[in-house]
Amino acid sequence: MPLAIDTTHDAKLQSWLDSANDPATDFPIQNLPFGRFRRDSDDGLCIGVAIGDQVLDLRRVGLVQSAQMNQLMRLPRDARQALRQAISEGLRRESPQQARFSAALVPQSEVTMALPCEIGDYTDFYSSIHHATTVGKQFRPDNPLLPNYKWVPIGYHGRVSSISVSGHSFPRPLGQTRSPDSEVPTFGPCRRLDYELELGIFISRPNIAGDRIPMTSAEEHVFGIALFNDWSARDIQGWEYQPLGPFLSKNFASTLSPWIVTMDALDPFRKAFSRPIGDPQPLPYLDSPANREAGAIDIQLEVWLQTPAMLKAGSQGERLMTSNYVDAYWTVAQMVAHHTVNGCNLRPGDLFGSGTLSGPEAGQGGSLLELSDGGKKPLQLANGETRTFLEDGDTVILRGYCQREGFRRIGFGECRGTVAPARE
Repeated sequence: MPLAIDTTHDAKLQSWLDSANDPATDFPIQNLPFGRFRRDSDDGLCIGVAIGDQVLDLRRVGLVQSAQMNQLMRLPRDARQALRQAISEGLRRESPQQARFSAALVPQSEVTMALPCEIGDYTDFYSSIHHATTVGKQFRPDNPLLPNYKWVPIGYHGRVSSISVSGHSFPRPLGQTRSPDSEVPTFGPCRRLDYELELGIFISRPNIAGDRIPMTSAEEHVFGIALFNDWSARDIQGWEYQPLGPFLSKNFASTLSPWIVTMDALDPFRKAFSRPIGDPQPLPYLDSPANREAGAIDIQLEVWLQTPAMLKAGSQGERLMTSNYVDAYWTVAQMVAHHTVNGCNLRPGDLFGSGTLSGPEAGQGGSLLELSDGGKKPLQLANGETRTFLEDGDTVILRGYCQREGFRRIGFGECRGTVAPARE
């Protein structure tokens, strides 16, 4: 995974677009995340790059020829880096291309964002040992982790059709549940609806079926990262998950942020990856010097909740927790290498979910299942409300950003979804 810190990462770099220089923006010129948008309901999709409070239409500025994001994603990394460089140069202060680039801008407030690409397949991993341990203790207090956890990047195949872009609402799911004191299940709306704080990792370069991707080139096959909320019906999940794992408890809705922050933009925020003392080291096919040196990514994550009462009072919501992707037990490269070690072929636009990203400290659970101890300890909110699980009308907002001394802070935007009543 060759890190390429270049002029596009220079913290002193500024844009002729004033909003891109605002210290509070998620989208300074050092970020340049990719997404798809339309200007109104009758327009086709365009490929855009977020810059300040604007979107740069790449086709209008002449940097792409079509709106096929998946084609752009499959470009070799050096070609993608050249495109990033061209975008950066056109947006820089005193750029001779300012007039041409300015004509290709449209305010973010005037566009409708779509999913950032056509997603072919979706695999959800389980990469946070802190989440796995906390949840495991609720069911197996003396032995929370299953024997394979520290050896295998666990994952399951998810449902693509119900993934929606940030800003949507979805009905509370219906399903079978069974209470501990009953021998017969009942059918009805989920009563233990939850969010899951995750990252979405997008595949770029494909591999041929039968060919595995080694650790040394795994990140050459990754385009970038977005925020991802894999909503979960915990009561349905508890009844259905044995013996084959999640099904209806997961496939009713997932929410994805509209902007993909590229791996190139994330290069300054790399950290060393290591296992705790006493834990087994990864098997050779899941290990490399580069992964040990810089396989972890320092992404600060937050979950916010806005209840209907908060919305009515004009409140933007309350932050429930923070965590960091650097604490994950498995890296991006390890997930790619493991996914393909059996010959599985990945395609441009395939999506990996990181799994719920919880932190090591109390109160850093990436789900209400953890924060409320399985519903036993309601969360006390600042306005006097309480929550064990989500109620109708609740909006969950995920946020993420990277910051490091000597570099410009960059962000991921929002990943926002709202629970609507069940359609019975």
